Amino acid sequence: MKHLAHVLFPLFLKLGGPGLLILGVLDSSFLFAPLGNDLLVVALSARNHSLPLALYYAAMSTIGSVLGCLLVDVVFRKAGEKGLERHLPKRRLEYVKKKIEGRGTLALTVASIAPPPFPFTPFIMAAAALQYPRKRMLIVTGIARMVRFTLFAVLALIFGHQILRWAQNGAVQGVLIGLTILCIVGSAVSVVGWIKRSRAGSTRPGRRAPAPARRAPV
Repeated sequence: MKHLAHVLFPLFLKLGGPGLLILGVLDSSFLFAPLGNDLLVVALSARNHSLPLALYYAAMSTIGSVLGCLLVDVVFRKAGEKGLERHLPKRRLEYVKKKIEGRGTLALTVASIAPPPFPFTPFIMAAAALQYPRKRMLIVTGIARMVRFTLFAVLALIFGHQILRWAQNGAVQGVLIGLTILCIVGSAVSVVGWIKRSRAGSTRPGRRAPAPARRAPV
């Protein structure tokens, strides 16, 4: 596992913009990669120290994140609230439903900008299940994510030399390896959980088709 972690982060670094896009899709959909894109944007921007490239990295991360959100939207817009109930714990389900039904645009903006452990994907799931307008959700999420990644990129340009020195520190490298291992394990658990819950929902005896979900207000 540690060897795999040594391989994955340098691999995404080597891929550059396409790596950010791929990781963005995975992180914003059904896998688990907290701070993955943020760290890659910082590392690539600090290493290349170019404003156009930094904005490019932020844009690629944003595009990947929006595509990941679209995947989640396609699944949960069709599944509705019944499908949402199978994938979120009751307490978190009530929390995200309340936020989306109250002020959906604000809730999506905060979820898109705020760093972990603030939940992001559950808000996308809830917005889709509650029939929040898809186009509006993708636009709001895209703008907010671009702001977040651009901020990280600019900070990397300002503090680039310090960041590169920190990256050579053994403790920092250990944290990055640990985070990569956490992402691998978390993603494996997430995928297994998705499969089990989806199978349980599709094979439940006497299951009725879910009633049309109510439309979430803006």
